[in-house]
Amino acid sequence: MSAIFNFTFVPWFRSVAPYIHMHRGKTFVVGITGEAVAAGKLQAIAQDLALIQSMGVKVVLVHGFRPQVNEQLKVKGHPARYSHGMRITDEVALDAAQEAAGQLRYEIEAAFSQGLPNTPMAGSTVRVISGNFITARPVGILDGIDFRHSGLVRKVDGAGIKRTLDFGAMVLLSPFGFSPTGEAFNLTMEEVATSVAIALQADKLLFLAEVPGVRIQPLEPESEDNPIDTELPLAAAKQLLASLPPAQNPSDIGFYLQHCVKACEAGVERSHVIPFAVDGSLLLEVYMHDGIGTMVVDEKLEELREATADDVGGILQLIEPFEKDGTLVKRDRTEIERDIANYSIIDHDGVIFACAALYPYPEARTGEMAALTVSPQSQGQGDGEKILRRVEQRARAMGLDSIFVLTTRTMHWFLKRGFVQVDPEWLPDARKRKYNWDRKSMVFVKKLA
Repeated sequence: MSAIFNFTFVPWFRSVAPYIHMHRGKTFVVGITGEAVAAGKLQAIAQDLALIQSMGVKVVLVHGFRPQVNEQLKVKGHPARYSHGMRITDEVALDAAQEAAGQLRYEIEAAFSQGLPNTPMAGSTVRVISGNFITARPVGILDGIDFRHSGLVRKVDGAGIKRTLDFGAMVLLSPFGFSPTGEAFNLTMEEVATSVAIALQADKLLFLAEVPGVRIQPLEPESEDNPIDTELPLAAAKQLLASLPPAQNPSDIGFYLQHCVKACEAGVERSHVIPFAVDGSLLLEVYMHDGIGTMVVDEKLEELREATADDVGGILQLIEPFEKDGTLVKRDRTEIERDIANYSIIDHDGVIFACAALYPYPEARTGEMAALTVSPQSQGQGDGEKILRRVEQRARAMGLDSIFVLTTRTMHWFLKRGFVQVDPEWLPDARKRKYNWDRKSMVFVKKLA
């Protein structure tokens, strides 16, 4: 069991390391819905946030309290009223909101104070600091409806929050704001989190929500052919929002998406909608390649390009496991550095997930595609086809009529993509002299149209 654990843990931890380095010193604003707390997820979320903070991330946590306020109103025999996606906050609702906020802050601070042995928070010290960082103004009257004590964010004390984060503490904010005259206003968690992320120019805004994210086909039901769209360009997100009716409820497609778009338009690098129902969803979203929810970003993070000298280390890390199991022929750093101009790569958010090299033989009007590698984390997502097409484009640009590969393991993959097997004697003379007859690699050729 120990050997199996070591075999899986070490590669996994190495694959996570680039994201640990990437996020160190960054600022995350996390909005957690009251529904997540009501569902009993607070303890696990607190542990994950403490772990993220321990890896050098500055965290601002904004909590919601929609079900908690409704529960208080139910006890008081008072109806919960909503319009335009916001609560109508009369005097009774304001009292209920203040009571719910006080209780939730107590529970959240208690969750971050636990450091029991043999738990994820053992030995951790998480200082949670709250404050009057939000100045608010009244919503007023909309379409004839008086929202009373419901408010909107007027100003965020970004400098004060930054000083608190620099002190090493986690900042905890309730969806309340105060006017310059001291009047309290009930705000929405979503607006507070978005406004704070914009004021701080945070690196990430993350909503731990009731919904799993936005699907590839947003208006179609969940299915294997309609998974969550893990990366949504800002332009596509705006186009989708424009096609939807105004969001009223958290389950509406545009409810969280509208805030993600607003944040990205205002300079927040990335905003996310992730499901609180999945244990560890924060860690899966932040430290895994594809994440688990939907990320809105102002540009596509994935780039298909030719490699540079700066990519040598990433290529070595990518191909090393495949060299060890015999799938690829061993290449040392010097060889890759010498031939780096031959390589094409897929770079996703600073991490190389696929590569291949093209070695031309102009005299035979052909070229060898070598070191074709796709990370196990992204296999089955089309990265191999993307690299193949790039190599074919480069070969055509060189005036080559075909490309060939030598393989001992993946012959079926090449056959499905238009390659045909030939005898090793077909190889160009220069390549035939280097052919390893002991390895007995099969040779596959693809004609280029």
